[in-house]
Amino acid sequence: MDIAIACVVCLLGGIVAGLIGVGGGVVFVPAMTIILSKGQVEAEATSLMMIALVSVVGTWRQIGYGNVNLKDAAVIGLLSPVGVLIGVVVANSVPERALRIGFAMLALYMAYRLLKRVFGDDPHDPAEPGTEPLADPGPDAPAGSGASR
Repeated sequence: MDIAIACVVCLLGGIVAGLIGVGGGVVFVPAMTIILSKGQVEAEATSLMMIALVSVVGTWRQIGYGNVNLKDAAVIGLLSPVGVLIGVVVANSVPERALRIGFAMLALYMAYRLLKRVFGDDPHDPAEPGTEPLADPGPDAPAGSGASR
């Protein structure tokens, strides 16, 4: 039974990863702790491996669409392991309850920020590219002219 449930969790995590560009951990960790009754550290550690595999597939497909900024990916990819090493030490040093509370608070904060962004109330969110108003071509411009994109 656990294997069938784990397969559903993995499928949903993969779909979420592909749709919104996350590694799937936002689905994997809560699902493993709540549905599969795994400990928080075990779920986080397992999720790290799953995210690595999901990320490779997602990146491969997105490169084909021309959506990957290789320079940014290299910088982040080279610096992230340092953060992961620190995070693993902390995760193994603090009580599991603190990790769960921290994960839940982070998820709630991210949901809050996302909702603010969706409904246009986030002052930190720059305007979407291409949504700037068109420039007025001026009174001497030929009829039908306007700013081009």
